[in-house]
Amino acid sequence: MTFINPKTDFAFKKIFGSTDSKDILISFLNALLYEGNPTIEDLEIIDPYLPPSIPGLKDTFLDVKAKITGNKIVIIEMQVLNVVAFDKRVVFNATKTFATQLKSGEGYSKLNSVIALTITDFQMFPHRNKVISRFTFTDMEDLFIYPEHPLELIFVELTNFQKDSNELETLTDKWIYFMKQTSNLDSVPETMDEVAAIQKAFRIANQANLSLEELETLEKQQMFLEDQRGAILKGIEQGLEQGLEQGLEQGLEQGLEQGKQEGEIGLILRLLERRIGAIAPELQTRLRQLSSGQLEVLADAVLSFTDVTDLTSWLQDNTQS
Repeated sequence: MTFINPKTDFAFKKIFGSTDSKDILISFLNALLYEGNPTIEDLEIIDPYLPPSIPGLKDTFLDVKAKITGNKIVIIEMQVLNVVAFDKRVVFNATKTFATQLKSGEGYSKLNSVIALTITDFQMFPHRNKVISRFTFTDMEDLFIYPEHPLELIFVELTNFQKDSNELETLTDKWIYFMKQTSNLDSVPETMDEVAAIQKAFRIANQANLSLEELETLEKQQMFLEDQRGAILKGIEQGLEQGLEQGLEQGLEQGLEQGKQEGEIGLILRLLERRIGAIAPELQTRLRQLSSGQLEVLADAVLSFTDVTDLTSWLQDNTQS
């Protein structure tokens, strides 16, 4: 058997966000949010993912959104590339989801807690080796936790998970292994076959069950990811070359930052091409002159663009040249 990579946007949404994926998502969230305990008994997938009408590239930063037991809202993102200011984007998405719950005239008591679950295929926190990190509001002196957990940020770093299939013991282990290794497997490991939700996830991930349109979409997204990886590596190489005269350490730091920025620009260009068509070389040049902060703002603005005049107007309003 050949399995699709659940770390791609298409596969992640198909496995966890489809209309028939409720039982899979419940098991997955119980594993990652509640250490495998059956805390979530039911949930509602908000704006469920409906194949085969699938965009070729990411149109939103959030992959799956659901309301779970207790009316908590969970937003889930699978991120493969460590793009510029990704840490700030996670916080922005969480706070935006929290704030936009209220309609005009509604009181703050209507606000539900928000959990932002972020799964990364890179080290989010390089100086830590934990697989799962959990953050919420706490007092800086005695670590008193803010009541009712209005916002929680939970990160799962796949690169820090080192267990083999024969070492999987908990439901949490099994789901993390599924996310990290599925595309490298040719059969379902015996240690995972006993979990009904994971069995179903493997059936959905079986490439033989995809339509030709879905296979084409998957191939486009995989090519897109490889393009972005290439842009990041190119940026690192250029930074290292430029940094030889200034010192290797400074060059590496510069290369990493430049690589991330190249990846971010590449992503924005792809989104722009999907929204408004081909981007003229002179506009691409202006985009590459934007700062990291300006790129963050533009990434959100892109989704409202309808033609190239929206882009040129944005550049006029947000740049000096």
